[in-house]
Amino acid sequence: MNSRTMRANLLLLLTALIWGAAFVAQRMGMDHMGPLTFNGIRFALGALALLPLIGHMDKRRTTAPTPLSTLIRGGLLMGGALFLGAWLQQFGLCYTTAGKAGFITGLYVVFVPLVGIFLGHRYGIGTWAGAGLAVVGMYLLSVTETMSMDKGDALVLMSAFFWGVHVLLIGKLTSGLSAVDAIKLASIQFAFCSLISLAGAAAFEEISLAGLWAGIIPILYGGLMSVGVAYTLQVVAQRDARPAPAAIILSLEAVFAAMAGWMLLGELLTTQALVGCALMLCGMIWSQARP
Repeated sequence: MNSRTMRANLLLLLTALIWGAAFVAQRMGMDHMGPLTFNGIRFALGALALLPLIGHMDKRRTTAPTPLSTLIRGGLLMGGALFLGAWLQQFGLCYTTAGKAGFITGLYVVFVPLVGIFLGHRYGIGTWAGAGLAVVGMYLLSVTETMSMDKGDALVLMSAFFWGVHVLLIGKLTSGLSAVDAIKLASIQFAFCSLISLAGAAAFEEISLAGLWAGIIPILYGGLMSVGVAYTLQVVAQRDARPAPAAIILSLEAVFAAMAGWMLLGELLTTQALVGCALMLCGMIWSQARP
């Protein structure tokens, strides 16, 4: 492993850490405002945080820019999927723990091949074996003795489906784009997601300055760190990282979410839930390492 690859892997590990801790910020934000309000503001901050990077990279551009109309169309599609994934996840965090939400969100690696089948994609036995192991882990983590799933876990599971759709859209819409155009596309999707969220918040939630100020730290972390900084680190790192190891490192987001929930919120998991988390993590890694 050369020094560039090692640096890339360390940056991806930092990205996973930031994203994992963001589940705690998202959980804390729900103490002061509604999920639509929180997402509306944090994605607006995330879109704004990318503007300096876009300006810097545009000055060093060596290729012709992608037409703005193409970026806007792609941004609207990605922003729609992003909104559904982020809203369901944020809503679910009102009823479940940050640690469980982190692992359940990771099940998007199961939904990617499921949705991909309808798009003509083909996957190997390793992908399906890893997906099956993750599903067993999901059962141990979330299904109760009455064979039912908690409301929060169910909402986060639904969000994982749309995260999977989002991943497929990213792969399709960023193919052939330069790095700066890919970041422009990301900024557009963040802005669109923010607009939908704020419109929903204005219609269905009570927005107060006191609540926004009380939750300013979670909002800033969720917007600037989780969306702005972490996304930038991912784009920079994945230019030098190999795809399979990169996906495995990013899947550690779930582990960091559980650790952050334990350290910062005092969240605990039962022995059965811990076994479920371990199986889910193994399934995620297996499906990425040996597809």
